[in-house]
Amino acid sequence: MAVGMSVALVAVGAYLTARVQMQDALDAELLDRAHKAAASDSLLRADLNNIPSWALGAGDVRILFLSYKGDQRPLDGGPTLEIGEPEREVAEGERDQSVRTITSAGDRYRVVAVPTRWADLSLVIGQPLESQDRTLARLGWVTVAFGFFGVLAAGLGGWTVASNGLRPVRRLTASVEDIARTEDLTPLPVEGDDEVARLATAFNHMLLALDASRIRQRQLVADASHELRTPLTALRTNLDLLTMTARSGDGLGGLPPRARDELLDDVQAQIEELTTLIGDLTALARDEPMPVQVEPVDLVEVIDHATQRVRRRAPGLTFEVFTRPWWVVGEAAELERAVTNLLDNAAKWSPEGGQVTVRLSDGVLTVDDQGPGIAEAYRANIFDRFWRTPDARTMPGSGLGLAIVRQVAERHSGSVEATENASGGARLVLRLPGRARRDG
Repeated sequence: MAVGMSVALVAVGAYLTARVQMQDALDAELLDRAHKAAASDSLLRADLNNIPSWALGAGDVRILFLSYKGDQRPLDGGPTLEIGEPEREVAEGERDQSVRTITSAGDRYRVVAVPTRWADLSLVIGQPLESQDRTLARLGWVTVAFGFFGVLAAGLGGWTVASNGLRPVRRLTASVEDIARTEDLTPLPVEGDDEVARLATAFNHMLLALDASRIRQRQLVADASHELRTPLTALRTNLDLLTMTARSGDGLGGLPPRARDELLDDVQAQIEELTTLIGDLTALARDEPMPVQVEPVDLVEVIDHATQRVRRRAPGLTFEVFTRPWWVVGEAAELERAVTNLLDNAAKWSPEGGQVTVRLSDGVLTVDDQGPGIAEAYRANIFDRFWRTPDARTMPGSGLGLAIVRQVAERHSGSVEATENASGGARLVLRLPGRARRDG
């Protein structure tokens, strides 16, 4: 439509321009003839009758004198023209010249009037407009025809361009609908480098992220099921044994006191392990971004609380803590849980009577233990969900503690890594952005 309107406007503009140019050219030519004829001595000495029109350079002009009273004296022997007030004003000397279009005897004339050397007389020259009207009529039809075909061509071109331009969009739409129907997350083929190609590329990135999320979800469910099966099986075995003993008629007293205590302790341990595992799964399943309700957290205070808690769990270890002030904007509960998991991991691997060293400086928290350390090949995997080194598979734990540490670090725009300390034990390094003093 825009191209068609542009073509139509150009056609109308061309017609109007041609008409104005032809009119201006005719006016200039008539005025030049009239001024030269009015100043010519030969015209003044000639007889006022039967002056041929070709004497003024054209065979179809009308020539006459006009008095201020409106009397006409044709010089070409033809009929009079329907002259009006503008021409009489030129004869009276009120105007220098007059140019206008009149209609006389059904014919259109372009009439110019100029003053002469004779008082109260003006020279009037009229040029029929039949030839010009005929030319303009042909030009008008040609302009209309070209404009119509131009609009038609623009419409066809626009329809072709739109169809070809929207074809990739229709293919992309069909592919997306097919993915929504079949849940097949295979990436779409990308052709070219236009906006549609960029849209398809962005959609492929979304498909990859969705597929990775679905794989992680399935893996989490599978790993959680596997981890829950062991404590549930042990708990069910112990409960079955307790039930059989209770139904035998002797009650729990039928078991030796030591066996009974071991059995009850084992049941309690399995329940605690299940509780811890479920809590870790709940915390790890929180994959939403950082909530709005955050506040400045004193990381030194968080480390003190976590250290006191782990000291009670591992009374046979020594904890040396060296901290410098550091404030982090985030959730205090999550940060304390991450620090506690780091300390629990160090306490689990440290030998009896060993030492766990905790240092905090400029937002870098390092936790060193005196255990066997982590092999370099395993250091990139220990923060994965349910992943354990071969040595750790026989030890208690769900394999989620360090995964929670990494999640908390990433939620606070930080990072965590595993290295080796000077004594050969493991060193876990947690980096959290913040400031050395509290703002405000």
